[in-house]
Amino acid sequence: MKKLIIGAVASLAMASTALAEEMKMAVTTSFHNSGLAEILLPEIKKDLGLDVQLLVVGTGQAIRLGEAGDVDAILVHSKTAEEKFLAGGNGTHRREIMYNDFVFIGPKADPAGIAQAADAAAALQQIAQAEAAFVSRGDDSGTHKKELSLWSAAGQAPEGFGDWYRAVGAGMGAALNTAAGMDAYIMSDRASWLNFGNKGGLDLLFAGDPVLFNQYAYLPVNPEKHPHVKHDLAMQLEGWLVSDKAKELINGYQINGETLFVFNAKQ
Repeated sequence: MKKLIIGAVASLAMASTALAEEMKMAVTTSFHNSGLAEILLPEIKKDLGLDVQLLVVGTGQAIRLGEAGDVDAILVHSKTAEEKFLAGGNGTHRREIMYNDFVFIGPKADPAGIAQAADAAAALQQIAQAEAAFVSRGDDSGTHKKELSLWSAAGQAPEGFGDWYRAVGAGMGAALNTAAGMDAYIMSDRASWLNFGNKGGLDLLFAGDPVLFNQYAYLPVNPEKHPHVKHDLAMQLEGWLVSDKAKELINGYQINGETLFVFNAKQ
């Protein structure tokens, strides 16, 4: 009898697992490195019975996965690229979910003096003038795209930089590790920096310029272009991501008393 009961419990557990539906979402490395996914995913599964499989890549690769129909939705942070994605008929719509900001990290000694810079453009100009070591994601991510736009706004062209500028072609965590090892400057999203454990001799030196605003948006892949995508599940997930519960979890997520994201979805 005991064996029968244990078998029945095991069967129920297996049935419960089998009932959980699955969908794929491409997310940025910066979102993943923040640790927020570990807070949200268990609650999504509990509330919706939905297993969300994350493909952790840069924004550029996330968009390409969406274009190919290899995922059901994307969560990224590059508005220009997102609008191009929609214009190509690859997504149904764009829904803003939350934001944080980009920050400039660098050696505590701050050889380029960016802590006193008037704005982000001045900070980058000072790094370039000093030819201080700088690590770039170099991976077509949302962070990389933003960095390049800021260099351009500062009147600088990274393709003409010397060896002091190192494009690593890696995610946010790996790029921060490289910067820590080189004692170099780097641009990061605030959440990844706060959750980064290997800070070494680096410190947050510059933040607060409005141009460093960093919006994350959710885009379901268009089922008319890719009939196999799980659009109904993507829409269920969107409903959860803009809910009061998601708002509470996102706004309440902190590291060392600092908030990493601000929920700003229109409900």
